[in-house]
Amino acid sequence: MLYALVMVLMVAYAAIFTLLAEIRGAFGFSDATMGVIAACAFAAGFVAQLGLSRLADLGMGAGLLRAGLLLSLMGACWMVTAAELWEWIASRTLLGFGAGCVRPGVRRYVLVCDPSQAGRRLGMLAAWEMVGFLVGPLMASGLFIVGGLRAPFIAVAVCVVVLIPFVWRLEIPGAESPTERAIRTLLKHPAMQSCLALGIAFYAAVGVFEAVWAMFFADLGASQLFIGITMSVFTLPMIFIAPWAGGLAQRRHVLRLVTLTLTAAVVCMLMYGVITSLWWLCVPLLVHSIVDAITMPAVQLAVGYASGQGALAAGQGLFSATGLAVAAVASLGAGALYESWGALGVWWVSSGIMLACIVLARLLGRGHDWSGGGISD
Repeated sequence: MLYALVMVLMVAYAAIFTLLAEIRGAFGFSDATMGVIAACAFAAGFVAQLGLSRLADLGMGAGLLRAGLLLSLMGACWMVTAAELWEWIASRTLLGFGAGCVRPGVRRYVLVCDPSQAGRRLGMLAAWEMVGFLVGPLMASGLFIVGGLRAPFIAVAVCVVVLIPFVWRLEIPGAESPTERAIRTLLKHPAMQSCLALGIAFYAAVGVFEAVWAMFFADLGASQLFIGITMSVFTLPMIFIAPWAGGLAQRRHVLRLVTLTLTAAVVCMLMYGVITSLWWLCVPLLVHSIVDAITMPAVQLAVGYASGQGALAAGQGLFSATGLAVAAVASLGAGALYESWGALGVWWVSSGIMLACIVLARLLGRGHDWSGGGISD
């Protein structure tokens, strides 16, 4: 049911992106205001995960989960009736804040309920979120055709209501000795600094992709259908590989594994800058999608190892919040860089930044126990 919950929350994220053009046309909003509606959920999620995630370590994870469920439900229901711009911004913010409350507690539960299965279950969470990302646009488009603009949000609200009885009574164990001032303490820890460097490398690539991938392929002559297929190809391996990859990460030296997969991603990014054939570009794209499917659960597991039992949720919240911020900045920078320097510039500059972060992560992570003992202590 937790897997289903994270999927539904991701469906809600993806659905509204699909419907932005329809919302603009129905209510006469400008392009700039549509950007505000799209961005406010990420800002709210950033605030929630950075500011509240530590509560799960203090034994308030269940309350945080319930609050997130109710806020998400309120946001979805409000979208059913929203008409003014401020209503769309407020409802989208509620939805993003609610999801930001849910995720750290869920990840803490996954890490502590059975530490021996933590890697595989983190991979399952990543896989189900990706299912939601893929299903969301299809569901939103289909329900819009059948029932109009409000139908997709009614469906999201109904799904949340159905799930509430199954997860409402979930108990999320707090830490026996919670880390004081967890976020500040973690930021001073070299192992967490190593994980954040890896996160910057990973999410920088995510932000660049979101900003320029469609333009990059279109400028090479790709059709909209071809662009859509390539984006689906990139996300599909996450569904099938991530659960296996999480288990693999738990059996290997996780820092070495993540730096290896991220280095492979850097090589793929460099190749995007020099290959001009659409079909040949699909080769590094496929490799990149596979290594990213391994990186995602593995780096989340590494964050758990670096955080220790007393700050598991705080560590996950800090990492996710950092990822949201980095992806946003990278998207803004990549668009400007693509306009000024073209494809070669954007792919090679971003690759250089990623490589620097990988080297920094290896240096910072030396000497730390990456075996995962801190999760089960």
